Amino acid sequence: MTPAEQSLRAAEICMLAPVVPVLVVEDFSRAEGLARALVAGGLPALEVTLRTAGALDAIRAMADVEGGVVGAGTLLTPADVKAAKAAGAKFGVSPGATQKLLDACAEYELPLLPGAATASEVMFLLEQGYTVQKFFPAEAAGGAPLLKSIGGPIPQVRFCPTGGIGLKNARDYLGLANVMCVGGSWVAPTAMVAAGDWAGITALAAEAAKLG
Repeated sequence: MTPAEQSLRAAEICMLAPVVPVLVVEDFSRAEGLARALVAGGLPALEVTLRTAGALDAIRAMADVEGGVVGAGTLLTPADVKAAKAAGAKFGVSPGATQKLLDACAEYELPLLPGAATASEVMFLLEQGYTVQKFFPAEAAGGAPLLKSIGGPIPQVRFCPTGGIGLKNARDYLGLANVMCVGGSWVAPTAMVAAGDWAGITALAAEAAKLG
């Protein structure tokens, strides 16, 4: 899968909803219920970060949820890519990009949303063929003003900014011409997931889905 093909698929996923939930799943037994709640609220693209022991099991549990498209976040190594693909991930997200990681995504045919935080990083990925990228860490790197500035000289790249984004500032990003969607964790608060408050999470997802 070429970078151009990966970006085409990434664009299709980014266009599903204005918000991609960024999920840290501690208890994979909650994964299916969480996925169903978010999809019911209008957020079908789900990023499960590989930051917990149960992350891959969570991806497996979410992979068969009707209407959902589950991906693996925090991809750092080729081994992560291989494991995510085997678990049923339909796309991958990385905080940055290395050549080994890009090559692995091509080898395992996993569409990647590679991370960039500077104009040089954006240009490097564009040279590779990635026209859809993750802007991370969004708020710490300079926020919407920086992303808008990057869009001036590099308008051909579109982004999913993630990092420090919530309900209060999501529209600052979504209003930019080079932003397709945002990633955020506010739609799945830890306490609500632990309590199995699926109705509450569906309500938060529905609120986020209206941002677009």
